[in-house]
Amino acid sequence: MRALLLGVLAVVAASGCSAEVERRVARVGSPAPAYDATTIDNQPASLDALRGKVVLLNVWATWCHPCREEIPELERLWVAHEREGLVVVGVTVDAVGDDGAIRAFAREFGMTYPIWRDPDGRVSSLFLAVGVPASFLIDRDGVLRWKRIGVISANDAGFAEALRSALDADAGDG
Repeated sequence: MRALLLGVLAVVAASGCSAEVERRVARVGSPAPAYDATTIDNQPASLDALRGKVVLLNVWATWCHPCREEIPELERLWVAHEREGLVVVGVTVDAVGDDGAIRAFAREFGMTYPIWRDPDGRVSSLFLAVGVPASFLIDRDGVLRWKRIGVISANDAGFAEALRSALDADAGDG
Protein backbone atom coordinates (compact mmCIF):
# COMPACT_ATOMS: atom_id res chain seq x y z
CA MET A 1 0.00 0.00 0.00
CA ARG A 2 2.79 2.39 0.93
CA ALA A 3 4.57 1.68 -2.39
CA LEU A 4 1.35 2.39 -4.30
CA LEU A 5 0.86 5.68 -2.47
CA LEU A 6 4.46 6.72 -3.17
CA GLY A 7 4.00 5.79 -6.83
CA VAL A 8 0.83 7.88 -7.12
CA LEU A 9 2.54 10.84 -5.43
CA ALA A 10 5.50 10.55 -7.81
CA VAL A 11 3.19 10.60 -10.86
CA VAL A 12 1.26 13.60 -9.51
CA ALA A 13 4.48 15.48 -8.73
CA ALA A 14 5.96 14.68 -12.14
CA SER A 15 2.82 15.76 -13.98
CA GLY A 16 2.78 19.02 -12.03
CA CYS A 17 6.38 19.70 -12.98
CA SER A 18 5.82 18.92 -16.63
CA ALA A 19 2.72 21.13 -16.67
CA GLU A 20 4.81 24.02 -15.31
CA VAL A 21 7.48 23.46 -17.96
CA GLU A 22 4.76 23.16 -20.61
CA ARG A 23 3.42 26.63 -19.71
CA ARG A 24 6.86 28.23 -20.04
CA VAL A 25 7.94 26.70 -23.35
CA ALA A 26 8.35 29.19 -26.17
CA ARG A 27 6.07 27.60 -28.75
CA VAL A 28 5.74 28.63 -32.36
CA GLY A 29 2.25 30.09 -32.75
CA SER A 30 2.04 31.27 -29.12
CA PRO A 31 2.92 34.63 -27.61
CA ALA A 32 6.66 35.04 -27.07
CA PRO A 33 7.69 35.18 -23.41
CA ALA A 34 7.97 38.65 -21.91
CA TYR A 35 11.66 39.54 -21.96
CA ASP A 36 13.68 42.58 -21.01
CA ALA A 37 17.40 43.22 -20.83
CA THR A 38 19.90 46.08 -21.00
CA THR A 39 21.58 47.35 -24.13
CA ILE A 40 25.34 47.36 -24.53
CA ASP A 41 25.04 51.09 -23.69
CA ASN A 42 23.33 50.22 -20.39
CA GLN A 43 19.84 51.33 -21.47
CA PRO A 44 16.68 49.35 -20.71
CA ALA A 45 15.31 47.27 -23.59
CA SER A 46 12.36 44.89 -23.95
CA LEU A 47 10.43 42.88 -26.48
CA ASP A 48 7.30 44.75 -25.40
CA ALA A 49 8.90 48.04 -26.53
CA LEU A 50 9.36 46.49 -30.00
CA ARG A 51 5.68 45.53 -30.41
CA GLY A 52 4.58 46.46 -33.93
CA LYS A 53 7.94 45.42 -35.38
CA VAL A 54 9.04 42.00 -36.58
CA VAL A 55 11.85 40.91 -34.24
CA LEU A 56 14.58 38.40 -34.96
CA LEU A 57 15.98 37.73 -31.49
CA ASN A 58 19.39 36.08 -31.82
CA VAL A 59 21.19 34.67 -28.79
CA TRP A 60 24.98 34.62 -29.21
CA ALA A 61 28.34 34.95 -27.45
CA THR A 62 31.79 36.21 -28.42
CA TRP A 63 33.29 32.77 -27.75
CA CYS A 64 30.77 31.03 -30.05
CA HIS A 65 32.42 29.94 -33.31
CA PRO A 66 29.15 29.21 -35.19
CA CYS A 67 27.99 32.73 -34.24
CA ARG A 68 30.91 34.12 -36.24
CA GLU A 69 29.46 32.41 -39.31
CA GLU A 70 25.93 33.57 -38.63
CA ILE A 71 26.35 37.21 -37.58
CA PRO A 72 27.33 38.58 -41.03
CA GLU A 73 24.15 37.00 -42.43
CA LEU A 74 22.07 38.57 -39.66
CA GLU A 75 23.63 41.95 -40.48
CA ARG A 76 22.65 41.50 -44.14
CA LEU A 77 19.07 40.63 -43.12
CA TRP A 78 18.90 43.70 -40.87
CA VAL A 79 20.11 46.01 -43.64
CA ALA A 80 17.84 44.45 -46.26
CA HIS A 81 14.63 44.45 -44.21
CA GLU A 82 14.89 47.23 -41.63
CA ARG A 83 12.65 49.54 -43.69
CA GLU A 84 9.99 46.80 -43.77
CA GLY A 85 9.90 46.74 -39.97
CA LEU A 86 12.46 44.05 -39.11
CA VAL A 87 14.54 44.57 -36.00
CA VAL A 88 17.41 42.16 -35.45
CA VAL A 89 18.35 42.05 -31.78
CA GLY A 90 21.55 40.31 -30.77
CA VAL A 91 21.36 39.10 -27.17
CA THR A 92 24.82 38.32 -25.87
CA VAL A 93 25.15 35.90 -22.99
CA ASP A 94 28.78 36.83 -22.35
CA ALA A 95 29.78 37.25 -18.71
CA VAL A 96 29.58 40.47 -16.72
CA GLY A 97 32.65 42.60 -17.39
CA ASP A 98 33.06 41.48 -21.01
CA ASP A 99 31.71 44.70 -22.54
CA GLY A 100 35.08 45.54 -24.13
CA ALA A 101 35.24 42.14 -25.80
CA ILE A 102 31.62 42.46 -26.94
CA ARG A 103 32.24 45.90 -28.47
CA ALA A 104 35.41 44.65 -30.22
CA PHE A 105 33.52 41.63 -31.56
CA ALA A 106 30.68 43.86 -32.83
CA ARG A 107 33.18 46.11 -34.63
CA GLU A 108 35.05 43.15 -36.12
CA PHE A 109 31.86 41.61 -37.50
CA GLY A 110 30.21 44.90 -38.53
CA MET A 111 27.21 44.53 -36.24
CA THR A 112 25.01 47.62 -36.51
CA TYR A 113 21.83 46.12 -35.10
CA PRO A 114 20.93 46.48 -31.40
CA ILE A 115 22.93 44.43 -28.89
CA TRP A 116 21.34 43.50 -25.58
CA ARG A 117 23.27 42.11 -22.59
CA ASP A 118 22.07 39.06 -20.67
CA PRO A 119 25.00 37.72 -18.63
CA ASP A 120 22.62 35.66 -16.48
CA GLY A 121 21.20 33.84 -19.51
CA ARG A 122 17.58 34.65 -18.68
CA VAL A 123 16.78 34.61 -22.41
CA SER A 124 17.93 31.00 -22.60
CA SER A 125 15.64 30.00 -19.74
CA LEU A 126 12.62 31.89 -21.08
CA PHE A 127 12.99 30.62 -24.64
CA LEU A 128 14.49 27.23 -23.72
CA ALA A 129 17.53 27.91 -25.88
CA VAL A 130 20.07 25.20 -25.21
CA GLY A 131 23.33 26.60 -26.52
CA VAL A 132 24.21 29.37 -28.91
CA PRO A 133 23.41 30.54 -31.45
CA ALA A 134 19.65 30.42 -31.08
CA SER A 135 17.16 32.55 -33.00
CA PHE A 136 13.50 33.42 -32.52
CA LEU A 137 11.29 35.26 -35.03
CA ILE A 138 8.53 37.23 -33.34
CA ASP A 139 5.77 38.90 -35.36
CA ARG A 140 4.35 42.40 -34.95
CA ASP A 141 1.79 41.12 -32.43
CA GLY A 142 4.40 39.44 -30.23
CA VAL A 143 3.71 35.90 -31.44
CA LEU A 144 6.63 33.51 -31.91
CA ARG A 145 6.56 32.49 -35.59
CA TRP A 146 9.81 30.51 -36.00
CA LYS A 147 12.72 29.31 -33.91
CA ARG A 148 16.04 27.61 -34.45
CA ILE A 149 18.72 26.36 -32.11
CA GLY A 150 21.84 26.56 -34.26
CA VAL A 151 22.98 28.64 -37.21
CA ILE A 152 20.40 30.14 -39.58
CA SER A 153 20.98 31.36 -43.10
CA ALA A 154 19.00 33.38 -45.63
CA ASN A 155 18.70 30.35 -47.93
CA ASP A 156 16.81 28.41 -45.22
CA ALA A 157 13.41 28.04 -46.91
CA GLY A 158 11.47 27.71 -43.65
CA PHE A 159 13.06 30.83 -42.19
CA ALA A 160 12.63 32.82 -45.42
CA GLU A 161 8.93 31.89 -45.57
CA ALA A 162 8.35 32.78 -41.89
CA LEU A 163 10.21 36.08 -42.30
CA ARG A 164 8.29 37.05 -45.45
CA SER A 165 4.97 36.13 -43.85
CA ALA A 166 5.75 38.14 -40.69
CA LEU A 167 6.93 41.17 -42.67
CA ASP A 168 3.92 41.09 -45.02
CA ALA A 169 1.31 40.69 -42.28
CA ASP A 170 -0.20 44.07 -41.42
CA ALA A 171 2.93 45.84 -42.66
CA GLY A 172 0.98 49.05 -43.09
CA ASP A 173 -0.09 49.09 -39.44
CA GLY A 174 3.43 48.87 -37.87
